[in-house]
Amino acid sequence: MIAAMKEANPWFPNVRSDSRVQLRLFCFPYAGGGTNIYRSWAAKLPPQVDVCPAQLPGRGHRIREDGYTNVPALTKALAEGIRPLLNQPFAFFGHSMGAILAFELTRELRRTTNSQPVHLFASGRVAPQVPRLTPITYNLPEAEFIAKVREMNGTPKEVLEHPELMEMMMPLLRADFEVVETYTYEPDAPLDCPITVLGGLQDLEVPRESLEAWREQTTAAFSLRILQGDHFFVNTAQTFIYRILTDELYKHLTTIK
Repeated sequence: MIAAMKEANPWFPNVRSDSRVQLRLFCFPYAGGGTNIYRSWAAKLPPQVDVCPAQLPGRGHRIREDGYTNVPALTKALAEGIRPLLNQPFAFFGHSMGAILAFELTRELRRTTNSQPVHLFASGRVAPQVPRLTPITYNLPEAEFIAKVREMNGTPKEVLEHPELMEMMMPLLRADFEVVETYTYEPDAPLDCPITVLGGLQDLEVPRESLEAWREQTTAAFSLRILQGDHFFVNTAQTFIYRILTDELYKHLTTIK
């Protein structure tokens, strides 16, 4: 039986502590998403990898908590929550909003703990230094905001067509959209860890050149992989994502003693 941590960490409630674990893969969600995005990953990745999805406030068992509305505050809170779990080598994966959280958390940990992930996987997000050109939507009137959410194709149809569920989701979605849309990049030294960037071939909001620009954020290895799918290819191209993660993480597992 897999041993559980004695006290569950509210930010990362599904951490394993069995002897097989050699590396933790912390996963960060897109706007409006929760740990369910990554629920199948543990069974598909090497058993030495502990998949640890982040449970952000406003969802899951933290449904009664208010969501954060800006990257700096959320990053600092994540750094506090993750610090007790950095007693093993670790990697970060984030999709869309999650990619920026993973990136800024890496920079925060470098500043405060002098540690970095062995690998950063940034998925479905333009490089942080690329200026945002899309309009602000988090404060739109309700009907227009829901239309924008529907247009993005990331919220299940059954939720969009269920008024009570949408009423529950609205504060979280607005908070997450505000996190994304008010993000301001602050220049700093490139990271020392390798970065692998994933993009969707049909993702019109994240063109290839804006993904290539992530190369500027590392002094280590960089790779870009383009997969079939729109902005939410993280849900539809998982077989290919598992393969990429496995190949890259095995490189690090072989160096862990």
